[in-house]
Amino acid sequence: MIRFVKRAAFAVALVVPLAAAAQVLEVATDASPVGLDPHVATAFSTALVNGNIYEGLTSIDKDLRVVPAVAESWSVSSDGKVYTFKIRKGGTFHNGKPITAADVVYSFERLLKKETGSPFASRFTLVKSVSTVADDVVVELTDPSAPFLSQLIVLSIVPANHGDLQREANGTGPFKLTQWVPDTYLQLAKHDGYWDKGLPKLAGLKINIVPEASTRQVGISTGIYQFMPSLDASTAVALRGNSAVRLLETRDLAYSLVGFNTTQAPFDKPAVREAFNLAVDRAKIAQAAYFGHAVPGGPLSPALTDWATPVGQFSCYTPDANKAKALLKEAGFSGEVPVTLKVLGSIQTVRDVAQVVQAQLNAAGFKATLEIQEQGKFIQDWRNSNFEAFVSQNGGSPDPDDYFYRTFRTGGSTNVFKYSNPALDKLLDDARTMQDKAKRQAAYKEAQQILACRGPISHLAYATLFTAVRNNVQGYELIATRSTRYLRETSVAR
Repeated sequence: MIRFVKRAAFAVALVVPLAAAAQVLEVATDASPVGLDPHVATAFSTALVNGNIYEGLTSIDKDLRVVPAVAESWSVSSDGKVYTFKIRKGGTFHNGKPITAADVVYSFERLLKKETGSPFASRFTLVKSVSTVADDVVVELTDPSAPFLSQLIVLSIVPANHGDLQREANGTGPFKLTQWVPDTYLQLAKHDGYWDKGLPKLAGLKINIVPEASTRQVGISTGIYQFMPSLDASTAVALRGNSAVRLLETRDLAYSLVGFNTTQAPFDKPAVREAFNLAVDRAKIAQAAYFGHAVPGGPLSPALTDWATPVGQFSCYTPDANKAKALLKEAGFSGEVPVTLKVLGSIQTVRDVAQVVQAQLNAAGFKATLEIQEQGKFIQDWRNSNFEAFVSQNGGSPDPDDYFYRTFRTGGSTNVFKYSNPALDKLLDDARTMQDKAKRQAAYKEAQQILACRGPISHLAYATLFTAVRNNVQGYELIATRSTRYLRETSVAR
């Protein structure tokens, strides 16, 4: 049973001793989850929690390879349309119920239901049917799907009978939620019924909500906290040289961006979106907001070396304020073009990026105003397409389809930009069914050229992903997707 504690009870909750306290990992993060429903909530703050509570049929390892999770193994028919998954034996949900094939079928059905409103639904549009055969799960597709196995990581397996998943988490993962004090901390305990016997090595996780970066920095420096995921660059720089702390780093798949509502002026005009891209100087953004620990980015992270087009191949990525002004004039605007950018205020780096972008826009024919929003309001406006433009940070995926189809396809489940381009739609429809990698690469190269300058997103920068751990924390591996799946293999030396 989860203890959901109101803030008024915080003082009482703190004095309760924790079993095996030395083996409970103290984690510091910047924001509290906005709901925990794994088929609906997508914020980084939620993913940190849910990534240790829930699992899909598959997972992604540190080398961005697909590996088994709830599915022990699978086979694929010769035409690439039928997948048969063998479900693990011996594992349970956190309420003690055994994991069954029927739960997997239910999870598919729930995620795909229109009423659920899952932002992941677009990844599974090729699913024709899901059924059980003996103890296995059989998924039939309408067409072959190259990214299908990697996309299954977002299909969190939930039990067929459950409570309110926004508050009552019940997964198959290595840790279970036992207490949630809103805006203060979440307590996760070891799941004794986890299918991978011997894991997790920790007794639990205490995820402390610490909005101030300076407080998190002092906390890990002094040993109050032992683990800090997804550090902002300024904190990482400050921690360098601290002999008690190790910095883990890799190229991030996540990116900073400005998103446009393509049905609202002035960004309903493609020329204005191109002018925006010409106005921003991505190299200066990387230097000013990331202390040089970032690179200018296009629609795909340069970490995806098999897929990403070098930014030098995008004509609008060479900053040119005069050309931006000329495009605005051609689009029918005289004088400064007023724009309001809603900013995800819970992430310091996003606020820093927004300020740099504002200055650059104001030197290139725009008059930009920033509206800083708290996380809940920002997400609500994002979901409802209630914005002219916004500044945010989004997570990345190892396969281009994971991001492109749901975001840019007409009617995609996260196409909050109301963007529609029939030529791009055809490219994306074709690319996800191609079995020839070279042909897929060519299709996504063309898609990136369509999106880079006049698409609904101005991609800005891909940072170095930093995570800080105390020296006595052992076994953790950093993944470019920001997944913390290796916390199950982590231990704390006494």
